[in-house]
Amino acid sequence: MDVLAQLKAFRQDAYERLGKAHDATFELTDAVMLTRNAYCLADFSLCPVFRRKWSSIYEALQDCRPQRQKLMQLYIKQMPDVEQIILAGDHTAWSRPEAVTLQERTSEHYTVGGGENRPITKGQGYSTIAWIPEAQGSWALPLRHERITSWESPIDKAVWQLSQVCQHLPQRPISLWDSEYGCAPFVLRTAQIAADKLMRLRSNLTLYGAPLPYCGKGRPRLHGDKFKLNDSSTWSVPVESLEVDEPQLGRVQISLWQNLHFRKAAGHPMSLLRVERLGKRPGKAVKPMWLTWIGQQMPTLAEVWRLYLRRFAVDHWYRFLKQRLHWTLPKLSTPKQCERWSDLMPLITWELWLARDIVTDRPLPWQNRSTKLTPGRVAQAMAGVIAVIGTPALPPKPRGKSPGWITGQPRLSKPRYPVVKKSVSRRKQSLPESA
Repeated sequence: MDVLAQLKAFRQDAYERLGKAHDATFELTDAVMLTRNAYCLADFSLCPVFRRKWSSIYEALQDCRPQRQKLMQLYIKQMPDVEQIILAGDHTAWSRPEAVTLQERTSEHYTVGGGENRPITKGQGYSTIAWIPEAQGSWALPLRHERITSWESPIDKAVWQLSQVCQHLPQRPISLWDSEYGCAPFVLRTAQIAADKLMRLRSNLTLYGAPLPYCGKGRPRLHGDKFKLNDSSTWSVPVESLEVDEPQLGRVQISLWQNLHFRKAAGHPMSLLRVERLGKRPGKAVKPMWLTWIGQQMPTLAEVWRLYLRRFAVDHWYRFLKQRLHWTLPKLSTPKQCERWSDLMPLITWELWLARDIVTDRPLPWQNRSTKLTPGRVAQAMAGVIAVIGTPALPPKPRGKSPGWITGQPRLSKPRYPVVKKSVSRRKQSLPESA
């Protein structure tokens, strides 16, 4: 299919999956795409592609109902036939420290802008699972980007998202996860999902080898010798070791151990990899990176550790999401409005991806021309594409003037909600009654 026709068909299908108020909502996505600087949500109404008044933006986020499942299936249809599908999962925080009237705020990790010099903020967490289309670059195409509710953990949401995505993929994917997901609960809960997992491990974890053969007495052992990642005296001889030269990292050594497992996931053996840079800079210590592979046939050592480097494209998308797509700009008052606004971010990103080959680079005066465009550079040039293909949204219909607030009706203050504190539920053990 022609690229321009594919983009136009994608916009039409996405328009039909936005539910109510889809005209104003779709024009809002175009306005967000073309607006480089904004100071509030109403600023998007100043964009020429938004043909309605500023109040329609708030009405759109109040009335629209993006169909997440159908939008995810639409995104998957845009994926070309590739030899291997690479997914990456992570979560981020939408900081709302002063939004005392917003429900279900929780304490979230936030490396920049946390109060009292602490990397923690009050707000809402969002979990993302994205397709990583390129071996190098900043493109990450989210398939699901959803709020982590106050009764869920990032692992709960990631497991559910991975199961939903894998049901509609044409082949078994490889999923990449950060060290927060490198734990026994995540391994146990994703065991039945048709996806290979490549996870980073914290350097202070302790793994266990395969147990010795059963001696015939007592309960069979579940664990073998300890393997402490931060204690080299507990390491066994690697099954395989390889050294490669990387243009940016220098000399890299990769070591492989097999048949290790977490203490609470003894029935799920995994392969362990240690990636260490040998050519270290003077005065700068570089810690080795520990990775684990769980799934079917693992790629070669020269390939598998490079796969994990593609996970960092999700971090690039989070930065693009907050800085260029203005995701954290609006001060919305309800969690539902925040979710509907967040559902538009993957849609905009996929439009930019489909248009990357047909746009003409329009660098700013202080930017150099580039042949491989990033999402931000594509967004700078999207005005010409939208002018050619048009919009599926219908023009606004004139209507009468709103009667406004009823005279004499009291104005009530919005209720305030406390910050929800998440805790790990532990089953209490009752003490035996004394005789």
